[in-house]
Amino acid sequence: MTLKNQINDFMTKYAYLFFVFLLVSCIPLKKTPKIENYEIIKAKKFKKGLPIFNGFVFEDPKDANEFYNYVNTKYDLGHDEVETNVPVIIEGKKYYLSFYETDQLTKKLNLIPILIDTATHNSEVDTDLSRFYSSREGTWYILLMVSDDNMQDCLSADYENQERVIEYLEKMKNEYLTTQNYMEAYFRRK
Repeated sequence: MTLKNQINDFMTKYAYLFFVFLLVSCIPLKKTPKIENYEIIKAKKFKKGLPIFNGFVFEDPKDANEFYNYVNTKYDLGHDEVETNVPVIIEGKKYYLSFYETDQLTKKLNLIPILIDTATHNSEVDTDLSRFYSSREGTWYILLMVSDDNMQDCLSADYENQERVIEYLEKMKNEYLTTQNYMEAYFRRK
């Protein structure tokens, strides 16, 4: 076997392997952040349209509106202004808690449907797989923001009681994630 034949044989094998790899792959266009415990993030950078305050963000594995129900029950709000400026007391000082239930999507470009449509475009079998060109998967997050009487961002790195506010929010997050009956949270507060 000549060197030219060996190179052609090598190229043919790996061209098929590359083509198979290309067919079964998808290209991620946007990936959701993976948050293990919580993160302090600029809310506006996390999700367009949110305020410029810092946010305490964690993944929400529960159903939609569960955090709303938790806050409503824990602070006995009667469904009145549950998502914004909920008064909370942290070490004897009054703060205002606001939250957002928001999603982030992972978007992927799927190459197989694109290649099939391209291959069958001018043939008798014309396919239309355009709805499968991309796929989405979502993750839900809870984003908490805290301000004081002067409307200062209490999660800002230069806020004097930032650590205590974060500790409070972390306990709140843990209570929310481990509590099934939110009346328990209400009675623990008393």
